[in-house]
Amino acid sequence: MTKEIIILILFLTILFLTYKINKKKVRNLFYKSKIKQIDISKLDKIFDEKLISKNLKGPKEDTIIKSFIISPQNKIVGMTSDYEAWIISVLSKKSNNIFEFGTCSGKTTYLMALNSNKDAKITSLTLGPDQVKNLSKKNIDNKISFRNILNESVYEKFLFSGTDVENKINVIFEDSTKFDESKYINKFDLIFIDGGHTYSVVKNDTEKSFKMLNKNGIILWHDYVPGKQSAKNVVNYLNEISKEKKILNIRNTSLCVFRNSD
Repeated sequence: MTKEIIILILFLTILFLTYKINKKKVRNLFYKSKIKQIDISKLDKIFDEKLISKNLKGPKEDTIIKSFIISPQNKIVGMTSDYEAWIISVLSKKSNNIFEFGTCSGKTTYLMALNSNKDAKITSLTLGPDQVKNLSKKNIDNKISFRNILNESVYEKFLFSGTDVENKINVIFEDSTKFDESKYINKFDLIFIDGGHTYSVVKNDTEKSFKMLNKNGIILWHDYVPGKQSAKNVVNYLNEISKEKKILNIRNTSLCVFRNSD
């Protein structure tokens, strides 16, 4: 092996490792959000911070939440970040009727149940392990996103199973594209869309959510990450409908939000 080839291999190896270490920064450099970003304080006044000193602000009592940590040994994929989980938990505090597309391990469902009031009701829609065999990928659907649906639909019990808040949660095991939303029209204060990330599923879940949202309700989408292959269909679809709907990206998160003002 010549000296030039060895140098080239070393250079390419260093380049590859640099990319892997700084993948997020590189992605942000080449892929820009097409959706307007807002600070969380602009979404709802509950997120306003209290002034502690001239150089320090802190959370108000309304935004102190109940939370938990999941051991990495569970190897749960696609979870919300701590900041995203906090936002969802705070919004749950002021929501009586909550709907979730995509239960997965039940982490977000559990957080919503822990932080909503005692009379709140949460409906979570997911696929059971025995239902994924009936799925078929559409031509417009991202292959990685479709594979992730199969990998994440493996739970029959969830993190909230057997807990004191389980009675607040109704889990529906059903393909969301076959889900009949007609009995839930204008019902929900908060809807969290984090189910299948293929184009056809995101489109289906979003269109149904707009019908199910009440007058002042909020829809949140997870995984708006331009440049991330598994989120490609989520990004493309939200970019498309943001031309007609006032959809915003919450700064420093992969969450997009729509607030009903009808």
